[in-house]
Amino acid sequence: NKKMSHRKFEAPRHGSLGFLPRKRCRRHRGKVKAFPRDDNTVKPHLTAFMGYKAGMTHIVRSVDKVGSKLHKREVVEAVTIIECPPMVVVGIVGYVETPRGLRALTSVWGSFLADSCKRRFYKNWYKSKQKAFTKYTDQKNGGITRRDNDLKRMEKYCTVIRVIAHTQIDKIKMRQKKAHIMEIQVNGGANVAEKIAYAKDLLEKEITV
Repeated sequence: NKKMSHRKFEAPRHGSLGFLPRKRCRRHRGKVKAFPRDDNTVKPHLTAFMGYKAGMTHIVRSVDKVGSKLHKREVVEAVTIIECPPMVVVGIVGYVETPRGLRALTSVWGSFLADSCKRRFYKNWYKSKQKAFTKYTDQKNGGITRRDNDLKRMEKYCTVIRVIAHTQIDKIKMRQKKAHIMEIQVNGGANVAEKIAYAKDLLEKEITV
C-alpha cells in the first residue's frame, strides 16, 4: 500500500514557533515599549506598575466564547502569580515634543530617597561614600526651591509628564537589596498642570496596584 504521506505527519515539529527565538532576554527588567494613549476626558492616573514573579499555579475557569466548542464549559489553565509590593514615587520628569520624538526637559526629585533606591545608582554600595542626592536636597535659589522652578518650567513647556518610581524589594523574600526603578506615564487630566499637581501629590508616597 503506497499511500502518500507528508513529513508534518511522520515527524511533526516539537514546541511552538511563537516562542522563537529561544535565547536569553536582553534585559532582566521589562521595558514599557509604549504607554497607553492619553485621554483628556478622564482624571489623571498612572499607566504602569512593576511586580515580581512569585510562581505559577492553575485555575479552573468557564469559557465565554460564542461559537466555540468550549463555550460555557470549564477549562484548566496555567497562571502566573505576580507579587506587587507598593512602589514609591521619588521623582517627576517632564518631556517636550521635538521633530525627533520626546526629549526630557527637566527632572524633579523628592527630598528623601530610600537606600534601596540609592543602591541602583552605585556599582558597589558598601565601598562608596553613599553621598547621592545629599547636595540636591540642600539647594536653594533666591528663597524659592529649585524644585518649584523646575515644576513651573514643566508646566510651561512640557507635554508629557512621567513619575520616577522604585520598588520596595525588601518587602519580598529576595536576597537582593537594590530596588528597580522605572518611569510611569501620567495620563488623563484636562491639561499639563493637572498632571503635575497629581504627580507632585504622589511624591514620596506609596502607590499600589
